[in-house]
Amino acid sequence: MALTIENLVTSGTFSLDGGTWDVDNNVWIVGNDEECVIIDAPHDAAAIINQVRSRKVKAILLTHAHNDHVGAAREVASALEAPIYLNSEDLVLWEQVYPDATPDHYHSDGEVFQVGGSTLRAIHTPGHSPGSTCFYLESEGTVFTGDTLFNGGPGATGRSYSDYPTILRSIRERLLTLPAETVVRTGHGDSTTIAAEQETLAKVPQ
Repeated sequence: MALTIENLVTSGTFSLDGGTWDVDNNVWIVGNDEECVIIDAPHDAAAIINQVRSRKVKAILLTHAHNDHVGAAREVASALEAPIYLNSEDLVLWEQVYPDATPDHYHSDGEVFQVGGSTLRAIHTPGHSPGSTCFYLESEGTVFTGDTLFNGGPGATGRSYSDYPTILRSIRERLLTLPAETVVRTGHGDSTTIAAEQETLAKVPQ
């Protein structure tokens, strides 16, 4: 049964440090006709649930805990009886959205998740947030980078709990070492490749 990667775009707001901005977010659903995992759960629970259809959701994998990536997570998890996974270093952000609940599990660097006969591997990439994590799907030559790496360079680091030197180190040491042809599927906007972002990062001072 072939593995598929589906992209759903949801719209809403991102709020942090007293500001609020309109954003469009990518939701990635990886699996086959029987089972899948959801990568990030922003804004619109009904749209995500509809995209899943009748499949068993093995996990909701959160790249980080900014509200525009987790805002629908608990509603989706409840409706689909799916466990939520987050890196524990992002609990400080999770608690801003869900002060009275915790994720079901905490994923860690190197942890693997099986879906549809393939393996997703967690890569801890702090910088955009302390617990930011990417998920590498080697069999399909792709990596899901959340807000760590975009088409055009690093994610934002101008707000609380983020750090520019840290995100650069994460990208250079953890992501740009992947095969150059690897497709980068981001948390916002268009996909890119490791090769393209190697060129982008080459212009950034060490």
